[in-house]
Amino acid sequence: MSLTRHEIREKAFQALFALNANPDADENQLFQQLLNPEEADAVEIPAYLSTLVTGVREHQAELDAQIQPYLSQTWSLGRLAKTDLIILRMAFFELQFVDDVPTKVAVNEAIELTKAFSDDRSRKFVSGVLGKVVKNQAN
Repeated sequence: MSLTRHEIREKAFQALFALNANPDADENQLFQQLLNPEEADAVEIPAYLSTLVTGVREHQAELDAQIQPYLSQTWSLGRLAKTDLIILRMAFFELQFVDDVPTKVAVNEAIELTKAFSDDRSRKFVSGVLGKVVKNQAN
């Protein structure tokens, strides 16, 4: 099974969402369920899926600290919808730790994830936060 990076990001989002609800779940078993839900045979896990999920989990505190300044003063990470927070963590991770993902791609992919897994308000919110990030990087 060969997945595009876009499809891998969708699977990574689903894995991170599930792991947010059940942090003790086995990552590899979860990956198998996401990649091959109807088969008993194990499939090869794409390296980029592991990179995203493991990286976001390992750097979560650092990513959250980077996201917080982009929220309005009345908002905290705890008030964000879990979908939005996970998508932002993934985008910030790609922007900071994945050298072969251009900024525009990371931002666009995050917006595409909100279209697939959230609503229009979330899409606008995530787009606004990442727009500020891009603007700050340019300065």
